[in-house]
Amino acid sequence: MIGRLKGNLLEKRAPDLLLDVNGVGYELLAPMSTFYQLPAVGQGVVLFTHLVVREDAHQLFAFLEEQERALFRALIKVTGIGPKVALAILSGVPAAEFVRLVQNNDVNALTKIPGIGKKTAERLVLDMRDRLAAWEAAPAPGEAFAQKSAGSNQLSEDAETALISLGYKPQDAAKMVMRVMKEQPGIGRSEEIIRLALRAMV
Repeated sequence: MIGRLKGNLLEKRAPDLLLDVNGVGYELLAPMSTFYQLPAVGQGVVLFTHLVVREDAHQLFAFLEEQERALFRALIKVTGIGPKVALAILSGVPAAEFVRLVQNNDVNALTKIPGIGKKTAERLVLDMRDRLAAWEAAPAPGEAFAQKSAGSNQLSEDAETALISLGYKPQDAAKMVMRVMKEQPGIGRSEEIIRLALRAMV
């Protein structure tokens, strides 16, 4: 999977980007939160990416901040939330603010995001609350999210990928890993997360 790209920005027309990486042009989709912080066309930039593979297309999504990519990955695991809706959410509200809204069960505020109705907002609160448990609210929620996502989120992603390769559905794998991370917050190896997750299924 392509996880990071460094190159020169050739074009930017929201939500589309074209990035030149050593002569290869990568077409990317990015939320407005990333667009607002992009340098001018022709300048260099480093982007964190997530590849979505579908039957009819391969789409590469780009983010300036690693914590935004982590939130995007968590969002697309929610039933009914595809990559385009996840992109709209990140374009409509800062990542740290979204975390706060979910933690506060603020359904009304979530419905103000374009494309998010009441039922979708309720599902987001229900499904995302546990996923965001590792990123506790703090006076500076953006900092807390960034600090947690760099370490624990990478471990959970590695564990989920391994469980999926073993035949578990993505949603089931995410729930298994989240359960382990919640019960063992100090765990430091993805192999241990996988072992505990499998043991809990026996």
